[in-house]
Amino acid sequence: MHKFEFRELDLKDAFYIDNFFMDDERGSFTKCFEKEIYEQRGIQFQLSESFYSVSAKNVMRGLHFQIHNPQAKLVCVLNGKVWDVIVDLRMGSNTYKQWFGIELSREEHNALYIPKGFAHGFVALEDKTIMLYQCDGVYDKETDTGIRFDDPEIGIAWPIDLKCAIHSERDMKLMNLREYERRMGS
Repeated sequence: MHKFEFRELDLKDAFYIDNFFMDDERGSFTKCFEKEIYEQRGIQFQLSESFYSVSAKNVMRGLHFQIHNPQAKLVCVLNGKVWDVIVDLRMGSNTYKQWFGIELSREEHNALYIPKGFAHGFVALEDKTIMLYQCDGVYDKETDTGIRFDDPEIGIAWPIDLKCAIHSERDMKLMNLREYERRMGS
């Protein structure tokens, strides 16, 4: 049996989490969230919505966020493997524009806690990858947007050949960081 373990990241308020996990001859059991344990770590998370995506290998999603009513997110992989990325977009933060990337997989039983004010994205490293998203905050369709995955000012070092990446039409039209800063009035 493995208990929850939290590692605070260099990006303030973000956490890498090893989920509660146990296995035996029957199979395995993974707990992705327990309110009281998260609160003991100083994470106030109120589940508002939960959903999952299924992606083929090399599908890249994001970098997504909401301008108004930002959501905190808890993400983990139910099947397959992703390289997950978060970017601090809180303009007053000491880690503004900095990013963090890590592999999340079903086998590792790991997760990321993404605070409000961060952009989030990932690339699927295997076919039939299932990513679970648990969100704190109401979805705001009007201000749901993002920043391009390849913005040179952020400089994310994706672990795949970007020519092989599969994107949605929407994600290819996302703004760059300078446009985001203009929209936010800095």
